[in-house]
Amino acid sequence: MTVGIKNFNVNKFKHGQLQPSEDDTVATEKPVALIYNGISHVVMMATPKDLNYFAIGFSLTEKIIESVSEIYSIDIIETVQGIEVHIELSSRRFMQLKEKRRNLAGRTGCGICGTEQIEQVCQFIPPLLSNDKIRLSDFHHALDYLTQVQTVGGQTGCTHSAVWLDLTGNFIAGFEDIGRHVALDKLLGYRAKIQQETKQNIQGIILVSSRASYEMVQKTARCGVEILFAVSAATTMAIELAKQSNLTLVGFFRNTQGVIYTDSERITEK
Repeated sequence: MTVGIKNFNVNKFKHGQLQPSEDDTVATEKPVALIYNGISHVVMMATPKDLNYFAIGFSLTEKIIESVSEIYSIDIIETVQGIEVHIELSSRRFMQLKEKRRNLAGRTGCGICGTEQIEQVCQFIPPLLSNDKIRLSDFHHALDYLTQVQTVGGQTGCTHSAVWLDLTGNFIAGFEDIGRHVALDKLLGYRAKIQQETKQNIQGIILVSSRASYEMVQKTARCGVEILFAVSAATTMAIELAKQSNLTLVGFFRNTQGVIYTDSERITEK
């Protein structure tokens, strides 16, 4: 059975008629606690797969670490209540973490729930370089990759996905989760791990199956990705942050169509 799903016996309505009971596949949702050096920091509702990459990605996008090398180990422990992800940080990073007064109550739909002050949300991100150039015509199969990585979503219709493509539209990696932020964190964690192992800055774009909200742009830009595509709309704060950070933001992406909100010079037609 695919990791992250469970069968339930249900009744369905079809054409106004109640059908006989049958098994239906549902996405698994579990509380996942991220515990740094023995101290619980946050609990997020997530699909219980690829949690090692989630731990890395969350740690990077929340500025708990600056480099994957500052994580010494990751241990995943299943409990009766949920899943504990134990992350061992360097002493320096853990001391900095303890100085932050954070009390996050993770929710599926919001990536900044529980943040105490506005200043914690609206943080400066250094402007990105403009090294990446793409041809929109190279991405005519990009949407297919979103569904290909949804092994849980394909059976349940209940997950978001985020994929990493190279500058010519080839698939590199992709992850899914019930939470769009968690799917993106998993992908960014994988990307950071691969770049650490190869000692290379692998260029590419990120495509997400959701809207482009402020925190999605923030996570992407913070990890040095220059181009973000979303299948739905962008919000005002997302566009403003993309401009400030020099990120190319595209919404309503449909293979070779889309709305380029910021920094269109990275994209050509042919």
